[in-house]
Amino acid sequence: MDAAGSKANTARRMAVAVIGYCAFINLYSPQALLPLLQQEFNATAADISYLITLSVLAVALTAPFTGTVADVLGRRRVILTAMAVVGLPAIAGALSGSLTELMIWRFVQGLILPPIFAVTIAYIGEEFTPREATAAIGIYTAGASLGGFSGRFFSGLIADAADWRTAFICLAVINLVGAGVTFLLLPREQNFVRSPGLLTSARQMLAHLRNPKLVATYAVGFGVLFNFIGIFTFINFHLAAPPYLLTPSLLGTIFFTYLLGSVTAPSVGRLVARFGRRHLMIGLIAIWIAGSALTLATPLPVILVGLMLCAACGLMCQAVSTGYVTLTAQAGRSSAVGLYAMSFYIGGAFGGALCSVAFRYGDYPACVALIIAVLAVMAAIVALFWSADIPPSAALPVKHL
Repeated sequence: MDAAGSKANTARRMAVAVIGYCAFINLYSPQALLPLLQQEFNATAADISYLITLSVLAVALTAPFTGTVADVLGRRRVILTAMAVVGLPAIAGALSGSLTELMIWRFVQGLILPPIFAVTIAYIGEEFTPREATAAIGIYTAGASLGGFSGRFFSGLIADAADWRTAFICLAVINLVGAGVTFLLLPREQNFVRSPGLLTSARQMLAHLRNPKLVATYAVGFGVLFNFIGIFTFINFHLAAPPYLLTPSLLGTIFFTYLLGSVTAPSVGRLVARFGRRHLMIGLIAIWIAGSALTLATPLPVILVGLMLCAACGLMCQAVSTGYVTLTAQAGRSSAVGLYAMSFYIGGAFGGALCSVAFRYGDYPACVALIIAVLAVMAAIVALFWSADIPPSAALPVKHL
């Protein structure tokens, strides 16, 4: 590769890292603020948790159509448009006078997120060689992990220093800066083949739903975010209560455990090559169950170890299952990823809703019991429906939690 080509490739890698960071700085940013917002709006834990649930549900509603639109309009155009406007609902939410109004703006922001991260996966798959794509996915995953952590950590830190409204505005400014950087760094597509139209993409989506392997993987994706939302939403209420009494900034620091995904996710390719997708996935789920159980312990350090295991296993399961989708779908990969994203985020919405019911009647231990049950079902689905007929050395595209 000549100097110009190397420079362009570096710019593309930097761009996908920025995209991952900006997309996931938004989605879960209120998690560290939930106990604070519960007090401000005089709401129950179940009610305030819908700030997360509604955003995730909104993502699920637009995710499948994002792929079909991008197949027609082009990747870069869709990504940049969404990045330019995704911070605006955060600013509007910061000006909200009621919990209902804040929930509406969180829902609107969720509608805008799939055009950023789902389309970026398709861009990487088309514009990078297989070897380069593996490295690009690792960089994207690291950026997304850092963004997911930053949204939670910065919101808690800024809320303690100023207030939650200022935190939302600061995150919106980061998004606007990220959009400008991406505009400068992300080159136009060179290998994009425009879909004949939305009707063709719709037919491809229906074909995906007739593929048992894809449907099983969509069910696994449902469970991945179900459990991730359940753990990382309701642990905040658990740790804000006695005997821990953690403040928003301290709750934000527990998401340092989330950064373990930046280290573990890029190793998925090597682990798949060694163990195979099915065996690796079942092993990860077993460790995830153990990590969930550890969060029920009393000592805070043990809880943090449990959260680290949950974060690492959740992110690695996501990498494996998303890669399985893109490798199984031989045509219409954007729509296949879009359907996976829909199932994934519907799972997150159900996780928030059902865990809120469990929390209401059995507090945090009931949430963990529900999560372990769902993990067991995921392991059964993988054991029954996943096959080992896809080369394990193939690149593993990944979306992020």
